[in-house]
Amino acid sequence: MPEKNPSSLSKSTNSSADLSGAPSAVPSRVECTPETIDQGLAKLVLSLIELLRQLLERQAIRRMEGGSLSDEQVEQMGESLMKLEAKICELSKHFGLTPADLNLDLGPLGHLVK
Repeated sequence: MPEKNPSSLSKSTNSSADLSGAPSAVPSRVECTPETIDQGLAKLVLSLIELLRQLLERQAIRRMEGGSLSDEQVEQMGESLMKLEAKICELSKHFGLTPADLNLDLGPLGHLVK
C-alpha cells in the first residue's frame, strides 16, 4: 500500500479549491421544479423543432437554386415552412418563451441555432 504524503493531500485539496473560482465551460443547470418543468420541456422541444425547421429551409433553398424543384413544389415547401414557423411562435408564446429562449447555449459548442 503506497504511503500517503500529507503535503500531497493538501495540494490536491488546494487545486480543487482553485478550480472553483475558474469560469465553468458547462452551462448553468436547468431548473426542473414542478412549477417550471412544462416550460423547460417546451423550451427543449421547440428549440429542436426550430433547428430542424432551419435545416429544412436551407435544404429547400439549395434544391430550389439547383433547379430540382418545380414551381409548385417551391410554393408548397415555402407555405409549409411558414406554417411551421408560425406554429413554433404560437407555442412559444403559450409557454412564455421568446425566440431568444429557443437558442440554447451549448457552452463551448456555441448556440444551438445560428
